[in-house]
Amino acid sequence: MSSHPFPEVDHFVSQCVHRYHLTVHRYPLPMKHAFETYLNQHPHVKAIFVGTRRTDPHGGKLTFFDRTDKGWPDFMRVHPVIDWHYQEIWAFLRYLEIPYCPLYDLGYTSLGGTTDTHPNPKLAVQKGERSVTGTGFKPAYELLADEEERLGRDR
Repeated sequence: MSSHPFPEVDHFVSQCVHRYHLTVHRYPLPMKHAFETYLNQHPHVKAIFVGTRRTDPHGGKLTFFDRTDKGWPDFMRVHPVIDWHYQEIWAFLRYLEIPYCPLYDLGYTSLGGTTDTHPNPKLAVQKGERSVTGTGFKPAYELLADEEERLGRDR
């Protein structure tokens, strides 16, 4: 949970809660402590779905099912898209017309907070190109290389 969230992300999450009948638990804590708190409140939870892909930082050695690392609260991490590439994620979303956060149409390719996330420079509209959104950036689904996904993040 970012301490400087994008309003667009919060709005999109609210829409998803309604559309998919979800319950959201927000913990303004570091991730490890947030998981501890959540699992203490929900001891029946034994597995958590994670959107990590092999091309993500620390994703290279993961499998479809991995227990948490030593020193973390114990649960099974389920990685259903571990072997998907960036373009496959976008093909899936667009083909099935699954709604996504509108920031992706403005050139953002990886979302953090407002203080550490910017449109991806690889999607900057070049001279002679047209920006569909008028922002100076192409939409996220036009990015081709997995390794360029986080170029709009400061960390």
